[in-house]
Amino acid sequence: MGVLSIILQVLLGLGFLMFGFMKFGSKQMVDEFGRYGYPGGFRIFTGLVEVIAAVLVISGIWNDKLAAWGGLFIVGTMIGAIFTHIKVKDPVNKMMMPIVLLILGLIVLFINFGSLL
Repeated sequence: MGVLSIILQVLLGLGFLMFGFMKFGSKQMVDEFGRYGYPGGFRIFTGLVEVIAAVLVISGIWNDKLAAWGGLFIVGTMIGAIFTHIKVKDPVNKMMMPIVLLILGLIVLFINFGSLL
């Protein structure tokens, strides 16, 4: 595994830990999920998925299969985030972070995809 891949996985992992934990109690996240029309339980579920993805991606530094699964979780979560922003008719600038994270998740997934086969 290259240095660039390790840096990417650490940054993604730390970012998703932060985003995931924010979903558990941040007033901003409570308000946003309310605006999206999602129940509080879905906010908690999303936070758990993001924390799990973060742990998998960081653990993937030592185990390619875990990195691939973490990348897959990130890709799925970000596709859901993008569709949510489209659903509530948010402007494109609100979708930029999920789009960037989707691309980075895809990179991690593709780098480590062979370990899933």
